[in-house]
Amino acid sequence: MTLWFTGLSGSGKSTLAYSLDRRLISMGMMCCVLDGDNVRHCLNRDLGFSPLDRSENIRLVAEVARLMMDAGVIVITSFISPYREDRAMARSIIGAEKFVEIYLCAALDICEKRDTKGRYRKARSGELPCFTGLSSPYEVPEDAELIIDTSSETVDACVEYLLRTVVHYCSLE
Repeated sequence: MTLWFTGLSGSGKSTLAYSLDRRLISMGMMCCVLDGDNVRHCLNRDLGFSPLDRSENIRLVAEVARLMMDAGVIVITSFISPYREDRAMARSIIGAEKFVEIYLCAALDICEKRDTKGRYRKARSGELPCFTGLSSPYEVPEDAELIIDTSSETVDACVEYLLRTVVHYCSLE
């Protein structure tokens, strides 16, 4: 299966992805996290952040996730993936029955407070044009399998909830 985390920068996608990854590995499961940092520094390093480049980034990630799933790996993706159309494309590439869209919602002010890389500050000063949530749109999922409000839940509580989801979708009970 692929757990597709989507949400604004700072919503907790990578934090939850890597926390869940560690828990699953400790339970003896094969899993892997694909996120913007590890994918854009190698596989997609030639892509920018235009809508066309974002779409291609998501397409390539979905293809890699599908290949990894074919090898028996639980894939956890952590991408803003701001466009519904791109997330629908990823679902069709991966297979609807193996794709779990997880929307991590957090208020913009919370995301900005969590911004360890200073991206929101740079976007507000004009250094980062087309920044999702400020000068570029984020289309909230309409049919996400899960919605987690990361501004009101602890990381541990979110991971426990996600573990129950993995068990449900993988029929591991």
